[in-house]
Amino acid sequence: MRSKSDAPRLARQPGRLAAFSDAVFAIAVTLLVLEIQPPQDFGHLLRGLGGLWSSYLAYTLSFLLIGQVWVNHHVMFDRVRHVDREVLFLNTLLLMVIAFLPFSTSLLAGALRAEQGLRTAVVVYGATLWTAAALFNIIWAHLRRAKLLDPSLGPFGVRAIGRRFALALVWIGSGILVGAFVPIAGVAIIAGFLPAYYLPIRGEYGEDNKATDRPG
Repeated sequence: MRSKSDAPRLARQPGRLAAFSDAVFAIAVTLLVLEIQPPQDFGHLLRGLGGLWSSYLAYTLSFLLIGQVWVNHHVMFDRVRHVDREVLFLNTLLLMVIAFLPFSTSLLAGALRAEQGLRTAVVVYGATLWTAAALFNIIWAHLRRAKLLDPSLGPFGVRAIGRRFALALVWIGSGILVGAFVPIAGVAIIAGFLPAYYLPIRGEYGEDNKATDRPG
């Protein structure tokens, strides 16, 4: 019969999960550039390069969004003591969605270039991001419920990170709804999501744990 003191040695550490996730993020951002094909007419190369503006736009947006997901993935798993099978499975689903993003990016770039099917492309693109955000929230909720988080984070930090993740669902969802009617406005809303989510989360390092009753 195992004693309680044996349990920590049997727990799965998050290191391998984080390393595998980093590899998938790196591959996903690399695949983004493959959608940008060089012009065929080298006699008018400058004009041809300018004509690829939609690919540049979609590439930049998706690269920064994947980078943002990577940053917040670290925010989450830097505070995880160990992981269970549920976390491994949910994180696999999250990575599956991230790996799908280059396709959604190519779809968006193609629709912008053709000026056709843009509403559908924006909805598919936004839905990919919304699904990733939903999985973030599901993983965070499970980590809290299963008590897999580092206790030093404290309740203030736990709530602050949870609020940041939950806001993503509303923000991206708004972009999808608007994009279904005004595609460019929907893309702009999703793009506006970037600066806010690169900012640090107050309490994510545990320094504000004493302020458990303060909003923020």
